[in-house]
Amino acid sequence: MNVEWIEVPGGTCAFGDDARPAEIGTLLWTRTPITYAQLSGGRTSTRSLHPVTGLKHDQAVQVAHALGGRLPTSAEWEWMAAGPTGRHWPWGDQEWTPELANLNGSGLDATSPVDTHPAGATPEGLLDVAGNVWEWTARSTMGNGAVLRGGSYASLPLYARSTFLNAAPAELASEGIGLRVVRRP
Repeated sequence: MNVEWIEVPGGTCAFGDDARPAEIGTLLWTRTPITYAQLSGGRTSTRSLHPVTGLKHDQAVQVAHALGGRLPTSAEWEWMAAGPTGRHWPWGDQEWTPELANLNGSGLDATSPVDTHPAGATPEGLLDVAGNVWEWTARSTMGNGAVLRGGSYASLPLYARSTFLNAAPAELASEGIGLRVVRRP
């Protein structure tokens, strides 16, 4: 599988609405949400570079393990998206425009190839952290749910901010939810 890993140095994340300090270790992150090409071993269709969607939470966990990693915790995800300066968006503090991420109002109304919005990359070069698909995290919620981060193509820009979190039932398999994988360096 052709997966590109990017190292994000660790630090202290001011996590959540109350900015609770959370120590985050240095991790390797998949540069993009996992794509169909990465799971199949190559480009086989026009959707090859689109994020894999339609996976329930336990299936996303299995894919992450098959790639040699795991799903990130919600705090790890926020640290990756906001960085040590607490960026409002993965790309910085500039308000969203359609060139930065695939969100509601971009005119796409569906997933897009993961390399479509390079202007929205994090300083480390991670793509599609905001928009395109929500990303499953390892954090569970009451009632057999799991926390989602990042927003999707159908989300208002507010939902793709670095500190916004959402949740979904773990058994939900949605075209708007994908995954990103982390592992230790």
